[in-house]
Amino acid sequence: MEDGGDGAQTDILHAELPGMVYLLEWVAAGIDIIAILLMLVGTARFLIGYLRAEFAHAGLSRVHGIGAARMELGRYILAGLELLIVSDIIHTALSLRLEDLLFLGLLVLIRSVISFFLDREIKDIRKELAHDPD
Repeated sequence: MEDGGDGAQTDILHAELPGMVYLLEWVAAGIDIIAILLMLVGTARFLIGYLRAEFAHAGLSRVHGIGAARMELGRYILAGLELLIVSDIIHTALSLRLEDLLFLGLLVLIRSVISFFLDREIKDIRKELAHDPD
Protein backbone atom coordinates (compact mmCIF):
# COMPACT_ATOMS: atom_id res chain seq x y z
CA MET A 1 0.00 0.00 0.00
CA GLU A 2 1.07 3.58 0.59
CA ASP A 3 3.83 4.66 2.93
CA GLY A 4 4.45 8.00 4.61
CA GLY A 5 2.21 10.27 6.60
CA ASP A 6 -0.66 10.32 4.15
CA GLY A 7 -0.45 6.57 3.57
CA ALA A 8 -2.39 5.84 6.76
CA GLN A 9 -5.43 7.69 5.41
CA THR A 10 -5.15 5.85 2.12
CA ASP A 11 -4.85 2.52 3.95
CA ILE A 12 -7.97 3.30 6.01
CA LEU A 13 -9.95 4.21 2.90
CA HIS A 14 -8.86 1.06 1.12
CA ALA A 15 -9.46 -1.10 4.23
CA GLU A 16 -12.89 0.31 5.07
CA LEU A 17 -14.32 0.56 1.55
CA PRO A 18 -12.34 -1.80 -0.70
CA GLY A 19 -15.29 -2.50 -2.97
CA MET A 20 -16.04 1.18 -3.43
CA VAL A 21 -12.38 1.99 -4.12
CA TYR A 22 -12.16 -0.85 -6.65
CA LEU A 23 -15.36 0.29 -8.38
CA LEU A 24 -14.26 3.93 -8.52
CA GLU A 25 -10.86 2.95 -9.93
CA TRP A 26 -12.67 1.11 -12.73
CA VAL A 27 -15.03 4.06 -13.25
CA ALA A 28 -12.07 6.45 -13.51
CA ALA A 29 -10.30 4.11 -15.95
CA GLY A 30 -13.50 3.91 -18.01
CA ILE A 31 -13.78 7.70 -18.07
CA ASP A 32 -10.14 7.90 -19.24
CA ILE A 33 -10.87 5.48 -22.08
CA ILE A 34 -14.03 7.33 -23.10
CA ALA A 35 -12.13 10.66 -23.09
CA ILE A 36 -9.39 9.23 -25.29
CA LEU A 37 -11.90 7.64 -27.67
CA LEU A 38 -13.81 10.91 -27.86
CA MET A 39 -10.66 12.80 -28.84
CA LEU A 40 -9.75 10.10 -31.38
CA VAL A 41 -13.22 10.34 -32.93
CA GLY A 42 -12.80 14.12 -33.07
CA THR A 43 -9.41 13.71 -34.73
CA ALA A 44 -10.82 11.32 -37.33
CA ARG A 45 -13.76 13.64 -38.05
CA PHE A 46 -11.36 16.59 -38.33
CA LEU A 47 -9.15 14.75 -40.82
CA ILE A 48 -12.16 13.74 -42.91
CA GLY A 49 -13.56 17.30 -42.86
CA TYR A 50 -10.17 18.79 -43.59
CA LEU A 51 -9.52 16.49 -46.55
CA ARG A 52 -13.01 17.09 -47.93
CA ALA A 53 -12.55 20.85 -47.69
CA GLU A 54 -9.04 20.71 -49.11
CA PHE A 55 -9.89 18.63 -52.17
CA ALA A 56 -13.56 19.40 -52.84
CA HIS A 57 -13.60 23.17 -52.47
CA ALA A 58 -11.67 26.18 -53.66
CA GLY A 59 -11.07 29.66 -52.28
CA LEU A 60 -13.23 30.88 -49.43
CA SER A 61 -15.30 27.73 -49.47
CA ARG A 62 -12.18 25.72 -48.62
CA VAL A 63 -11.28 28.13 -45.81
CA HIS A 64 -14.84 27.85 -44.48
CA GLY A 65 -14.70 24.03 -44.57
CA ILE A 66 -11.34 23.88 -42.81
CA GLY A 67 -12.54 26.37 -40.18
CA ALA A 68 -15.64 24.26 -39.53
CA ALA A 69 -13.48 21.13 -39.19
CA ARG A 70 -11.17 22.92 -36.72
CA MET A 71 -14.14 24.12 -34.70
CA GLU A 72 -15.52 20.59 -34.49
CA LEU A 73 -12.12 19.20 -33.43
CA GLY A 74 -11.92 21.83 -30.70
CA ARG A 75 -15.29 20.74 -29.32
CA TYR A 76 -14.15 17.13 -29.12
CA ILE A 77 -10.89 18.09 -27.43
CA LEU A 78 -12.74 20.25 -24.88
CA ALA A 79 -15.13 17.41 -24.07
CA GLY A 80 -12.23 14.97 -23.72
CA LEU A 81 -10.29 17.33 -21.45
CA GLU A 82 -13.33 17.83 -19.22
CA LEU A 83 -13.73 14.06 -18.85
CA LEU A 84 -10.03 13.66 -18.04
CA ILE A 85 -10.39 16.25 -15.28
CA VAL A 86 -13.27 14.23 -13.79
CA SER A 87 -11.11 11.10 -13.87
CA ASP A 88 -8.18 12.90 -12.25
CA ILE A 89 -10.43 14.12 -9.44
CA ILE A 90 -11.59 10.55 -8.78
CA HIS A 91 -8.01 9.23 -8.79
CA THR A 92 -6.91 11.96 -6.37
CA ALA A 93 -9.86 11.41 -4.05
CA LEU A 94 -8.93 7.74 -3.84
CA SER A 95 -5.26 8.34 -3.10
CA LEU A 96 -5.62 11.06 -0.41
CA ARG A 97 -1.97 12.07 -0.82
CA LEU A 98 -0.80 15.68 -0.79
CA GLU A 99 1.50 15.09 -3.78
CA ASP A 100 -1.45 13.79 -5.79
CA LEU A 101 -3.58 16.77 -4.75
CA LEU A 102 -0.86 19.20 -5.84
CA PHE A 103 -0.41 17.30 -9.09
CA LEU A 104 -4.17 17.39 -9.66
CA GLY A 105 -4.23 21.14 -9.07
CA LEU A 106 -1.46 21.68 -11.60
CA LEU A 107 -3.08 19.33 -14.10
CA VAL A 108 -6.50 20.97 -13.76
CA LEU A 109 -4.88 24.40 -14.13
CA ILE A 110 -3.07 23.36 -17.32
CA ARG A 111 -6.17 21.69 -18.78
CA SER A 112 -8.33 24.68 -17.84
CA VAL A 113 -5.94 27.09 -19.56
CA ILE A 114 -5.92 24.88 -22.66
CA SER A 115 -9.73 24.69 -22.54
CA PHE A 116 -10.00 28.47 -22.17
CA PHE A 117 -7.84 29.16 -25.20
CA LEU A 118 -9.48 26.41 -27.25
CA ASP A 119 -12.90 27.81 -26.43
CA ARG A 120 -11.72 31.28 -27.42
CA GLU A 121 -10.34 29.95 -30.69
CA ILE A 122 -13.62 28.15 -31.42
CA LYS A 123 -15.52 31.41 -30.85
CA ASP A 124 -13.11 33.27 -33.15
CA ILE A 125 -13.55 30.65 -35.87
CA ARG A 126 -17.33 30.81 -35.46
CA LYS A 127 -17.21 34.62 -35.87
CA GLU A 128 -15.00 34.31 -38.96
CA LEU A 129 -17.35 31.77 -40.52
CA ALA A 130 -20.38 33.95 -39.73
CA HIS A 131 -18.80 37.00 -41.41
CA ASP A 132 -17.69 35.21 -44.59
CA PRO A 133 -20.05 36.03 -47.46
CA ASP A 134 -19.67 32.44 -48.75
